[in-house]
Amino acid sequence: MSGRHLALILPSRQATFTLHPRETNDPGPGEILIRVRSTALNPGDAKVQKRGIFVSKYPAVLGSDGAGIVERVGEGVTRFDPGDDVFFHGTYDDNDLSTFQQYSIAVVDFAAKIPDNLSFDQAATVPLGVGTAAIGLYGRANGIGLVAPWKHGGQGKYRGMPIMIFGGSGSVGNYVIQLAKMSGFSPIITTAALKHANYLKSIGATHVVDRYLPFLALKQAVGRITSAPINVIYDTVSIRETQETAWRLLGPQGRLVLTSPSVIDRQPDDRREIVLTNGNPHTEDNWETGRQLWMNLGRWLETGDLVPNHVDTIPGGLKGIGAALERFENGQVDGVKMVARPQETER
Repeated sequence: MSGRHLALILPSRQATFTLHPRETNDPGPGEILIRVRSTALNPGDAKVQKRGIFVSKYPAVLGSDGAGIVERVGEGVTRFDPGDDVFFHGTYDDNDLSTFQQYSIAVVDFAAKIPDNLSFDQAATVPLGVGTAAIGLYGRANGIGLVAPWKHGGQGKYRGMPIMIFGGSGSVGNYVIQLAKMSGFSPIITTAALKHANYLKSIGATHVVDRYLPFLALKQAVGRITSAPINVIYDTVSIRETQETAWRLLGPQGRLVLTSPSVIDRQPDDRREIVLTNGNPHTEDNWETGRQLWMNLGRWLETGDLVPNHVDTIPGGLKGIGAALERFENGQVDGVKMVARPQETER
């Protein structure tokens, strides 16, 4: 497909975003070209721009979550046709595969058709959030290697085993709760602001504990819920305070999943496990877990076994992304996933 499209460009490390045309390239084997209708914003996008991490090559296009319409399919692609509505997981590694632009190329292993019950905006909230949740729980290299619900015997396998999630109202937390439910964990305990309690219970949490409780009160609240050791904790917040609290609550055979590097001062003889997860399925370590996850996502969304995040649509198309990312840095995102619509961008 010849032509050009608008993209939000980060020209250099920690620079200001600029709107600039890019060549619209053809999809290669196993790829599809997508007219991007919706792209979700993530904290990682803000960290790239503000702190200069995750990306080494510039100019860069950011964005990992996309949904849109297939324009063209590459060699060997049989599951998709032009005109299909799809959602997909992009990556920073290749500007063609990033989503803060009007056209993007997707790898078919990490794309699926959008069920009729979802909008483009809703579908765009799914990829990175559910990928981070699933790889952290079920991945072997960047997770704790639990048996996934798409595996034989995986549905309900951990019935009666407690799990705790720090930050259940965030995007990743929403999906950890839902996957934990599929895996049979019970009770499913999450920390969150209590205004989110009813919603979090509707998607699978059995107990919501006030995120603002001091440690002793939190420990007592958890103790009233279960007397069993909590040997699986997923800390989606992963700041120093939550990491240290999670570590103190973790059972003797416990495994702790983090989304940011560990700051825990662990003793040399402590055999409990800490795993730093990475939700990008495009890496060699994560590819197979990601591929199997994506084989099931469309079905789960269609049946309601998995529901997308709440959407907060930002105005201005690609032009609105830069200001919206500031909300992550200012702590102004709570219980929603921000979504931009690239086709609404004005020159």
